[in-house]
Amino acid sequence: MTLGRGSGLLVALLPEQRPRWQTIALLATFIATAALLWHSDNEVPTPTQDSELRGDREPDSFVVDALYTSYDEQGAIKIQFVSPRIEQFEANGYAIMAEPQATIQGQPGSEPWQLTAKHGKLRDGNSQLELEGDVRIVRQIGERSATLSTTRLTLDNRTNMAYTDAPVEIVDATGITHATGMKAWLNERILELDSQVEGRYETGN
Repeated sequence: MTLGRGSGLLVALLPEQRPRWQTIALLATFIATAALLWHSDNEVPTPTQDSELRGDREPDSFVVDALYTSYDEQGAIKIQFVSPRIEQFEANGYAIMAEPQATIQGQPGSEPWQLTAKHGKLRDGNSQLELEGDVRIVRQIGERSATLSTTRLTLDNRTNMAYTDAPVEIVDATGITHATGMKAWLNERILELDSQVEGRYETGN
């Protein structure tokens, strides 16, 4: 059978020699099948179904080349960090950051703190940043710089305070200091070492 221009699939399935009742039955079957396929293709899964399919380890959303900025009450930049990828886990209330790099402002006129790590986790509505893996804080004061290194660190964005209970190492122009645990008030530029403090210092000539 040859179909003319504009003929469709329905015409090919319904040749003229078939009885009328067969044509109507075939047409009804075709319409019912098409409706069923259309309904199944357009069914929108519920959020519960989505989370079950993803699993707990899959993020709800993610951001590539993210830039996050927090401001103080006067509108000045308080903290700013970048990450090549941030994954959001809404049900658990946190976000995971890859290789975060942060700039933390101190008092006006003072040099900011530079912070880097391999991994970061944002909690409590972005108010708390937990860092792990080769965590470093660098502070420049004029021509001098000091670097604090540790394995993990928590930064509280509400109080501008950083703390850890892990071993820390501080290296500056005068020597090296080791300790276990520390607290740093970034605005006031105060650093408190908790325990097992040991240092080696070089005196000037």
